[in-house]
Amino acid sequence: MAKVFIFPPNSLILYDLVTREGHTPLGLGEEVAKNLSKPEIDSPPMNITPEFPRRGLKYAAIEVPSGVRGRLALIGPLIEEADAAIVVEDPEALFGCASCGRTNEFIRYILKRREIPVVVVPYPRTEDDARIMVSKIRSFLKSLGDNNGMPSGS
Repeated sequence: MAKVFIFPPNSLILYDLVTREGHTPLGLGEEVAKNLSKPEIDSPPMNITPEFPRRGLKYAAIEVPSGVRGRLALIGPLIEEADAAIVVEDPEALFGCASCGRTNEFIRYILKRREIPVVVVPYPRTEDDARIMVSKIRSFLKSLGDNNGMPSGS
């Protein structure tokens, strides 16, 4: 099945929804866990090495703050690996966030450049909106074929 990048990248709701539909969610949880278990990282909050901002240069210029480049060093490879993506617009902080507006702009830009199938849904403000959002996401996930995430019939 498809590898699906989720945005916000730490949304447990999206992660679970993608998993339930039989696809592989690409989010920050596992990526951060991999890096926290490395010996060169002492303990949180020092959960990046000096290498992260350097790796982030692949996605953003040197003038971009190191925190943004550090986040992109984790998130960028996930987007590169993705066959498709789910983007929830204007989510509340408790739904999941990347903690940085500039990082979010870069993520949207990188997704657009990838030209992979993307479903963009507004953050639900009511119970009915939530049902509609889940329905749209489930339909999108069902449309993804085994053909590297390309929609069926493409």
